[in-house]
Amino acid sequence: MKKNFKAGVVQFDVENGQIETNLNTALGYLETLASENVSLAVLPEMFSCSFDNENLKDHARITDKVIERLSLFAKENQMAIAGTLPEKEKARIYNTMVFIDVDGKVKGRYRKLHLFRLTGEHLYYTGGNKIVTIDSSFGRIGLMICYDLRFPELARSLFLKKAQIVVVSAQWPEPRKKHWKTLVKARAIENQMFMICSNRTGIDDQLRFPGMSMIVDPMGIVLADAGSDDGSAFAEIEIELVENTRAEIPCSTDRRHDIYG
Repeated sequence: MKKNFKAGVVQFDVENGQIETNLNTALGYLETLASENVSLAVLPEMFSCSFDNENLKDHARITDKVIERLSLFAKENQMAIAGTLPEKEKARIYNTMVFIDVDGKVKGRYRKLHLFRLTGEHLYYTGGNKIVTIDSSFGRIGLMICYDLRFPELARSLFLKKAQIVVVSAQWPEPRKKHWKTLVKARAIENQMFMICSNRTGIDDQLRFPGMSMIVDPMGIVLADAGSDDGSAFAEIEIELVENTRAEIPCSTDRRHDIYG
């Protein structure tokens, strides 16, 4: 397990239904991060096709090919990559985060638990039913997607499963950007873990997205912020800071699980 490594976040204006364009954009920013020796990178939510909901079945047919290209890049550059794509199983479509480790192999898949009703996600997608942590080259990592941030129960469940890092892919809108920053920091502080969070930029159907992809440490310190423009950001991760923080403030020991579970 790598104790010290660089993690990065990518943000760009994800174009509806334009899989090849979006994939090339993502790979371009991943190349930039690779040149900085970044070992773990997170892409925005639905980075391949965005929420082109009327055509999800067509897009889901190409998801395996997208994963193949990312896996090849991951192996060639020794870079783990996480991001979400449409996944089809029988008649159902899921918003699924795929985690590809540095060897190019898919180590975990997480289907978004909480569907955002305000934009009608529940009309097109099926919610997942599993909380997912994976043992990666960087320690134990928990997976979350966008709206999941508003549910502290999920982040706490990942904490109880010994997650040291949580990666988040999002399409979080401009009107609630203050919530984004507050919730990312809160999840990091209350669970004493790193949060590596990617959010998109641009405009979709008059809804603006602020970027603000960020990396936050277990004490809530923002180590990297990608700002509001298309691009990427990265920071050094010292994984021992997780255990040091948990030892200094022993929330796990002092939890009243006998009262609230």
